[in-house]
Amino acid sequence: MVSRTFLIFSFFLVSNYLNCQNSTGVIAPLENSSYNSFKAGEWLKFRIHYGIFNASEAILSVKEDTINSEKVYKAIAIGRTTGLARLFFKVEDLYESYFSKNFVRPLISKRNVLEGSYTKNVIVKYDHIKNIATVTDLEKNETNKISIVKNVQDLVSTFYYLRNHFDVKKLKINDFIKITMFIDSENYNFKMKFLGYENLKTKFGEINCLKFRPTVESERIFNNSESLTLWISNDKNKIPIKIKAGLRIGSIDADLDQFKGLRHPFKIKI
Repeated sequence: MVSRTFLIFSFFLVSNYLNCQNSTGVIAPLENSSYNSFKAGEWLKFRIHYGIFNASEAILSVKEDTINSEKVYKAIAIGRTTGLARLFFKVEDLYESYFSKNFVRPLISKRNVLEGSYTKNVIVKYDHIKNIATVTDLEKNETNKISIVKNVQDLVSTFYYLRNHFDVKKLKINDFIKITMFIDSENYNFKMKFLGYENLKTKFGEINCLKFRPTVESERIFNNSESLTLWISNDKNKIPIKIKAGLRIGSIDADLDQFKGLRHPFKIKI
């Protein structure tokens, strides 16, 4: 339970807790054109805390790489527990996603995680023509081929896909975004409702944000299916500013702590 909660905050998505409940509003269209919301060299660090107590940190970064002579983006997500939380539950998670510079769609995904006594080391290669994912478990020395859907994303590429191929100007309150993610050899539907706009006070100053609510199951961790809230900067960068989850006791917050290498000016009211 702790590890999955940690992942929610590390990568701002819900993996095994995704749910396809009915929502009002319409599905907002994703686009093939790119809004160039990020570039190589972008680096984001998030502080994840329970009240005043720091629990963990997450780092998202982008660099250039090459696959089969093609220049691609390599996105890296690192999550680790810190301080006292690390003494009780050690987490060292590394996720890597390679995708085209023209259209965000994973070519290769890598997952190497240590969460307490749980470990996993997996490489996934995607064939988007045949809609097949080849999953290799390096610990078990097993390889399986699994069917995927068109434009499927991995846990990390989803973050960049939504930033680059979605026109936020077309959003109306109660509209929702729906895509499919491939995680742990399975296809998961991800849905996020648009709640409106909000000026959020941060350590950097006041930031105008888009406010979203991902839909999650309520039985295991959260108070109810609407306990997770996400704030995204309402500018050309579209970076996460804050995520908050109400737990059965208290809440956990993830706040943008440091950043560098943004593609566009960051709109902040000092």
